[in-house]
Amino acid sequence: MFDFLLLSPLETQVVVLSLKVALLSLAINLPLAVAVAYLLARYRFPGKSLLNALVYLPLVLPPVVTGYLLLLTLGTQGPVGAWLKDTFGIVVAFRWTGAAIAAAVMGFPLAVGAIRLSIDAVDRRIEDAASTLGANRAWIFLTITLPLILPGIITGAILAFARALGEFGATITFVANIRGETQTLPLAIYSLTQVPGKEMAALRLLIISVLLSFAALIASEVLHKTVSKRMFGHGD
Repeated sequence: MFDFLLLSPLETQVVVLSLKVALLSLAINLPLAVAVAYLLARYRFPGKSLLNALVYLPLVLPPVVTGYLLLLTLGTQGPVGAWLKDTFGIVVAFRWTGAAIAAAVMGFPLAVGAIRLSIDAVDRRIEDAASTLGANRAWIFLTITLPLILPGIITGAILAFARALGEFGATITFVANIRGETQTLPLAIYSLTQVPGKEMAALRLLIISVLLSFAALIASEVLHKTVSKRMFGHGD
């Protein structure tokens, strides 16, 4: 029975690449998500509604459109992509790093949403009290706000990670489906379903994909409850 779940070297490569892409996307995603969530939650400024719309745009756009916009921008003929190539010799289109960027863009709204909810839930009176005692804004954020929103950061991070594992449309449009370079789990499953006789291999990767995503969501819930219990005395 368990022999069914034994992966071939190529399938193992797909799983490892998927995890690498998801982890890099999270590293790209999380610091910016915290900054943008804090900006949207705490400040009023011209263009705030536009920024809010841009953050959540990937949730409503077809992923293929998002991927094509990334290709137009970060491709070697795009304004940013051409500059990166000419200045630093960096190419992300049709590379695994590009897959991580596509996954980061698609998971960004989920991370921002979870973190922003946590920021909104922070009692501003605590921060105001620290301010009256002479603490500057950066110190207040690092010592008061950041610890209080940690459960939201954890939730947002794991949701973005799980989203990265399942990203398909933007990835295949931006970086194609190149075995060993950009072929993540969803792309490999899609490829296998197009080949007669590969149904079992596709099913094997499908099960692994579901298990990884399910584990990420369970981890999010457990970590959220653990952190909440230690910080606030409850896990609800």
